Amino acid sequence: MLKLNHFNFGRQLNRRTVLRGAGVAMSLPWISAMQAALAGPKAEGPPRRFVSMSLGLGLLADNLNPTQSGRDYEPSLYLQPLQDLRHQMTIVSGSSHPGVGGGHRAEASILTANPVGSSGRGKNSVSIDQHMAKSLGSTTRFPSLVLGSSGSNSPSYTGNGAMIPAESSPSRLFMRLFVNDSPAERARQTQRVSQGRSIMDLVGEDARRLSRELGAGDRDRLDAYFTSVRDLELRLAESEAWADRPKPKVDVAKPVDIGNSNDFVGRQKLMSDMIRLALQTDSTRFISYHLGSGGGVVPLHGVGEGYHSLSHHGLDNQKVDQLAIVEGAIISTWGEFLRELAAIDDNGSSLLDQTSVLLTSNLGNASSHDNRNMPVVLAGGGFKHGQHLAFDRKNNYPLPNLFVSVLQRLGLEQDRFATSTGTLSGLEMS
Repeated sequence: MLKLNHFNFGRQLNRRTVLRGAGVAMSLPWISAMQAALAGPKAEGPPRRFVSMSLGLGLLADNLNPTQSGRDYEPSLYLQPLQDLRHQMTIVSGSSHPGVGGGHRAEASILTANPVGSSGRGKNSVSIDQHMAKSLGSTTRFPSLVLGSSGSNSPSYTGNGAMIPAESSPSRLFMRLFVNDSPAERARQTQRVSQGRSIMDLVGEDARRLSRELGAGDRDRLDAYFTSVRDLELRLAESEAWADRPKPKVDVAKPVDIGNSNDFVGRQKLMSDMIRLALQTDSTRFISYHLGSGGGVVPLHGVGEGYHSLSHHGLDNQKVDQLAIVEGAIISTWGEFLRELAAIDDNGSSLLDQTSVLLTSNLGNASSHDNRNMPVVLAGGGFKHGQHLAFDRKNNYPLPNLFVSVLQRLGLEQDRFATSTGTLSGLEMS
């Protein structure tokens, strides 16, 4: 007989609800019925989520950032079509990741804030989305989704500093999210889980015998290895628990992937639709989507040169004008995504209110490969928005402070991430 148990994590009341039986623990996703069970001053509401959308070629700062700071700013060129969302987003200028350089190579640092590749470091650290997924991702079928517009590169990194390859096919993602595996495939998954456990058991026993013969330093490294093994065991157990549970049904046809690799905005729209469905069905709560960059001509009226070439404009007015068309379309499509989240009811509030959506890039100025003054817009997530937080463009403010603010909004009692110095000054929770 299954028995319902509640657990406290620090001072947080019942962050997860767990079913226990026959020696197996299975986390359940948040459902509205839990609200009554948790009634009282510490009761939790709907789950909070995080989506990062990142660009590989930056955004023209003069077209994005308002000239005035505070709440009475005049909208910039890119923000004019988003004025209906004004009070649901915050623009941040004059911020970057301290110590991060390397131009395009800093794509690896977007979500880690680790100067890998720019300061002699050869290994990355955990990205903010994966940190969230490890702490809070066990209640959904997918602890996180790592997505891209083309190729497998992503800004998402494990705790061991390994890049997680991105899924760039909306149709494959749809199959993973909403199409149930055949009985034969489920049996193969169960067998793979069982085999994985058997291998880990054998390796673990060998390692324990070896530890008795090692020095203190090697024992520490071995302990780190055991920690990784335990994490993998947990992930395997969760995969097994989800294998026989039906996937959510959606009244949406399987998308058709866009074959034209230059259709940057079209691919963005298609993947954004899939992200909305993943959030709406609570298939995951933590998503990184790297739109990357493109070399060819984006099929938009008035654009005749390749996107990458336009981003390295050298202040050529014709290139700047064409680049503004491309970037304006990207921002407008991002705005459409926000509106769709805002229109979805999430147990009394909108899905946007429960989802922190970050738009950023590793490049503040793609033309000069400058990683300072990163473009940053944060929407949703239950913050008090409607402002432009303008920091010093010569002595940048640490962007990891924004990560800490989002972590705390998720309910994690954490006051540091990477090179942060606290929470983001001026950004308050609603």
